[in-house]
Amino acid sequence: MKKSASYIFQNKLHRQGSLLIAGIDEVGRGSLAGPLVSAVVVLAPGASRRYFDSKMLNRKDRFNMYNEITSSAVSYGLGWVDNKEIDNNGLSWALKESFMRALVDMKSDFSKIIIDGSHNYLSEYEFSENIVKADSSIACVAAASIIAKHVRDEYMINISSQYSNYDFENNVGYGTAKHISLIRDKGLSDIHRKSFCKNLV
Repeated sequence: MKKSASYIFQNKLHRQGSLLIAGIDEVGRGSLAGPLVSAVVVLAPGASRRYFDSKMLNRKDRFNMYNEITSSAVSYGLGWVDNKEIDNNGLSWALKESFMRALVDMKSDFSKIIIDGSHNYLSEYEFSENIVKADSSIACVAAASIIAKHVRDEYMINISSQYSNYDFENNVGYGTAKHISLIRDKGLSDIHRKSFCKNLV
């Protein structure tokens, strides 16, 4: 049985006075093509719905949870950074920028941000905290991971007909063996991250 993310840490923060807790996560960090997408979610205090790390869910389950989260959350936002911006500015810049764009897109207040991962890309803000594997252990971050992965995967699937040589409908831009073989055979498209594919062409 899959283990769902917990509300224990969020509830502790609520008791300490942090009422609007934002979870943030990104998808597409290691992809060879397409954008980096971050999502931020504020779940309602007292929420109890079970959420899971997006990587544990199939496409149908992610879609259902995406609809539930976006209809019930206090607020949410998305931050997109395209492949050319990643090539021009680097991945560390892109991660921070996507987080900032997601927070701006959310258009609501928050008292705490929980970031998935080993590095706090928003460390200049005292209300931010990074936690390793937060996407599988803290509900609001799991919810953010679901939104980010659903939105990015659907984007890559939707554009796959424009880039029919690269199997995006299956690999969503990641470096599968088939995708790498296609890059070596066809070259790069305008949506590939050239800085990530230097050794492939």
